[in-house]
Formats: sequence, structure tokens, C-alpha cells
Amino acid sequence: QVQLVESGGGLVQAGGSLRLSCAASGFSPDAMGWYRQAPGTQREWVASISRGGITTYADSVKGRFTISRDNAKNTMYLQMNSLKPEDTGGYYCRAQGRGTLSTYWGQGTQVTVSS
Repeated sequence: QVQLVESGGGLVQAGGSLRLSCAASGFSPDAMGWYRQAPGTQREWVASISRGGITTYADSVKGRFTISRDNAKNTMYLQMNSLKPEDTGGYYCRAQGRGTLSTYWGQGTQVTVSS
């Protein structure tokens, strides 16, 4: 069964840190990424990482967030530092299956940053 399961969300004060995880099962992920969605807004891209470890970031999180992955564990991470209230939202992971055109989404984990 193909699954992407996020974890690590929670409530944190502004300036604090959280580490999100996204575990893939039932398939081998190629490129992976994090997206977020605040209430009443469209889902937006946060960061991506290739299977080889090449990373890209949205300007809004550059210098504060770090994306990484452990291919042996089929798991991706998002280290979020210096969090701001505007980082609040549901965080979702997305992964492309290796050798396929299939794309999968996780169910999301909530991040709330209080001011």
C-alpha cells in the first residue's frame, strides 16, 4: 500500500523550531517536497529535494528551513527554525515514484506558530 505519512507538527512560539518528517512506504520515492496551506489560501510550495540531495527553497523560508532526506529509510525531513506566525498552516509532503509519473501526497501535519 502506497503511503506518505507526515509527523512532527505542533504548537510553537515565534522564534522556535520544529522538525517535520515524511515517511514513504509501498514505493521508492524520487524527488520529494514540502508544501503548506494556511486557512483560506492556496497550497504553496516550500522546498524540494532530489533523490541525490539537490535542494531548492521558496524565498519565504530560505535561510530558516532545511530540507533533507534519508534514502535508506525512505524518509524526508524539514527542519524549521526561527518560525514566524505566517508559517502557520498544514504542511504536506509530496513525492514522485521512481521510474513512474505517479505523484503521491501525505495527509498533512499542522504547524501553529503563536506570536
